[in-house]
Amino acid sequence: MNLFDVYTVFPINIIKGKGCYVYDDCGYSYLDFYGGHAVISIGHSHPYLVKCMSEQMQDLMFYSNSVVNKLQEKLAYELGEISGYPDYSAFFVNSGAEANENALKLASFHTGKKKVIAFKSSFHGRTSAAVEVTDNPLITAPLNCNNNVYFADMDITEVESVLRSGDVCAVIIEGISGVGGIRVPGNDFLKKLRRLTIQYGAILILDEIQSGYGRTGKFFAHQWSGIKPDIITVAKGIANGFPFSGVLINGIFKPRKGMLGTTFGGNHLGCAAALSVIEVMKDERLIENAYNIGEYFIKKLSSIVSPLITDIRGRGLMIGVEFAIPVSEIREMLLFEHHIFTGYSGNNILRILPPLCITKSEVDCFVGKLVDCLNKIR
Repeated sequence: MNLFDVYTVFPINIIKGKGCYVYDDCGYSYLDFYGGHAVISIGHSHPYLVKCMSEQMQDLMFYSNSVVNKLQEKLAYELGEISGYPDYSAFFVNSGAEANENALKLASFHTGKKKVIAFKSSFHGRTSAAVEVTDNPLITAPLNCNNNVYFADMDITEVESVLRSGDVCAVIIEGISGVGGIRVPGNDFLKKLRRLTIQYGAILILDEIQSGYGRTGKFFAHQWSGIKPDIITVAKGIANGFPFSGVLINGIFKPRKGMLGTTFGGNHLGCAAALSVIEVMKDERLIENAYNIGEYFIKKLSSIVSPLITDIRGRGLMIGVEFAIPVSEIREMLLFEHHIFTGYSGNNILRILPPLCITKSEVDCFVGKLVDCLNKIR
């Protein structure tokens, strides 16, 4: 049996990771400035994470949600405390797409409506409803085309005109768009969006799957605007690589037995991983580090003098560098000549999402290698 060939992959077999580095089967080390799509929050193979997961595996990896799981209860409490949402409820699942799927379903249950406002260039996942609210026809199958989604620009007048129809159950927006090119919604826009969703009875869903978990220097990117959404979805950095995610739900929603469900979601091993991530983030002050190093990083990038760079944007350690040329050549030079992993958005945006434990010296190394690449291209 062969693998179903749907990924474009680099010919590198990564077999080990430690901190901000990964290692291939030939013994080469690579500086990781992508964290596997922002998944690695506390660094590869953090010893405390490994310890907690190993101990939990010896006791119990999984049992179903038909019995009490005290680890879930503890995780909900700890997540509420560190995030600033202690009064919200948590529902744990397995992936970002699944979190968004359940968030959209919950909004529709609550309002009795089915229309959703999403935003152009958005990405919310690859399951059925998550694909529908993702602005990418290449991943939308005919099965997903139910015409219940309106894709808006970041234009509050346009959004209000759709909300005014009265049939919108939810507005879903990323704290910062990742796949869409590190686009940061303005604080004023988010504040007006929050007011309008309340006014017209629509649920505001903040997709913080890539932009959350401390990456921007606050626990959630939307917290820079001071708003409180109705539902927040989290994944990626929550368990540092173990498949795990969550839906954070405010008190207006009334749970009904069976309305949401999952086989593997909230399993014991995943909870142990997620709890260890929170402990490391607090002990090592990684949210503060993300803010400080992010500020330093953007200043270093902004000091590069090159006609090839057309924009630098982002917050904390979620950074996009836009180029006047396709970014594929730069990524390959960084990877194969300098052993640095990066990501991309579209054709010309370098997407940078390192572990939150990245240091100034590692940032200096990255910037120096990027300058070397740009000089060669010039």
